[in-house]
Amino acid sequence: MTMRTIHRAVTGALATAAVTAAVLTVPAAADTADGTASGRHDRHSATRSAMEAQIRAGIPGVLGQTRDAGGTWQGSAGVADLDTGRPRLPQDRFRIGSVSKVFTSVVLLQLEAEGRLSLDDSVDRWLPGVVRGNGHDGRKITVRQLLNHTSGVYNYTADPEFQKLLGPGFREHRFETHTPAELVKIATSHAPDFRPGEGWNYSNTNYILAGLITEKVTGHAYATEIERRIIRPLGLRGTTLPGTSPKMPDPHGTAYTSALSADPATKPFDATELNPSWGWAAGEIISTTGDLNRFYGALIGGKLLPGAQQRELMTTVSTGGKLPGARYGLGVAEIPLSCGVTVWSHTGGIHGSLTMAASTAGGKHTAAFNLNGDWAGDLTALVEGEYCGKTPSGDSAARTPERAPQKVMTLR
Repeated sequence: MTMRTIHRAVTGALATAAVTAAVLTVPAAADTADGTASGRHDRHSATRSAMEAQIRAGIPGVLGQTRDAGGTWQGSAGVADLDTGRPRLPQDRFRIGSVSKVFTSVVLLQLEAEGRLSLDDSVDRWLPGVVRGNGHDGRKITVRQLLNHTSGVYNYTADPEFQKLLGPGFREHRFETHTPAELVKIATSHAPDFRPGEGWNYSNTNYILAGLITEKVTGHAYATEIERRIIRPLGLRGTTLPGTSPKMPDPHGTAYTSALSADPATKPFDATELNPSWGWAAGEIISTTGDLNRFYGALIGGKLLPGAQQRELMTTVSTGGKLPGARYGLGVAEIPLSCGVTVWSHTGGIHGSLTMAASTAGGKHTAAFNLNGDWAGDLTALVEGEYCGKTPSGDSAARTPERAPQKVMTLR
C-alpha cells in the first residue's frame, strides 16, 4: 500500500503527466521556527529531497511545513510564479480542495455532541425529499454514511457533462456559480453506486449534503459554522471560505492547471482565480500550511471534539480494496506508511492546487504540503520523506506518464 495509491483512488485521478516545457528549478529552501538553517533539522533532508523531486517532475513549486516535538520546519522548492520567479513563501495561501471535508465533518460531529443531531439520523429527516430519484432514497441513508462515504450516493463530479465544465470548458465556465441544489440534482440523475452501507465509494455529493444538513440544523450558513467553531477558536488567520468569489487573498502564488487539454505539450493555464461554488462544503476552502498543521494538530490531538465524537471520527470502515491497506473514518483516512508509522490524512485537489495534510496519533507530528500544479507530483514521496526519512529512489516523482485524455480535475 502506498500513499500514491490512496491519493489517486480518493481523488478520482487527475492525469499525472508533467508538461514538457522546462520550469525554473531552484534548490529546496528550509527555515526553522527560530530562523536557523538545517543544522539540527537534518532529519528533514529526505523531505527536502522529495520536494526537489516534485520540481524535476514538472511541478512549478512545492510548499511544506511540519510540526513535532522538535519545533516547526518550513520548506519550499521551485517557484510560486513562473514569470516572476518568486519563491513560495510560508504565509502563501492556496486552495485546499477536499481537505475542506475534514472541516465540514468536524462541525457535524460537534452538533452531535451538542445533542442537536445524531449520526444515525436519516438524511431525509433533515433534508426531506432532497435525495430521491433513480434509486436514491434519503430515508435509507444516514449522516454517518455521508461522512464515511458508504452512502452509495453518486459523485456529481463524475458526471460526464460536469467533467467537461471542469476540464476542456474550464476557461469558459470557471466563474459560473453552481448551487448545492444543482449539484445534488446532478448526482440523483444517476443511479446510486450501491445500496446504503453495502459498499464504499468516494463521493463529493456526500459532503454537499453534509453542508446542507449543517445549515438545516443550525439555521446558519455552513461557512458561518466553520468560522465560528474552528477558524476563530484556533486562530486560523490564513483560512477563508470564499463562497462564490473567485479572488485569492494575498499573499498567494499562481495555480497552474493542465485540465484544459490532454496534450502534454500544452502550456499550463493560470487557474488562480475561479468560482469554487462547485466545491462548496466538499472543497471550497483556502488555507496555509501553518493553519492546516494547527487544525490537524488540534483535531487529531482531541482538542476539537469530546471523547465520544473523537472516537466516531476515528472509527474507520473498509474501502473494499479501493484504498488497499487504508481505512476511512469520518472525513479522515487512516493510512499506514512503509516504515510502520500510521498517519491520519486527507488529500485535496482543485484546479492548479494539490494539497495534503497529515498527523500521527495525538496530533504530535503534523505535516502539510501544497503543489501549485495539478498534472504531476507525488504526495506519497513527501509524507514518506517526512515520517519515514525515505528519499525518493530512482527519482520516482520525476516519472511522467503521458497525460491521459478526458482526465479532468475532480475535488479531492
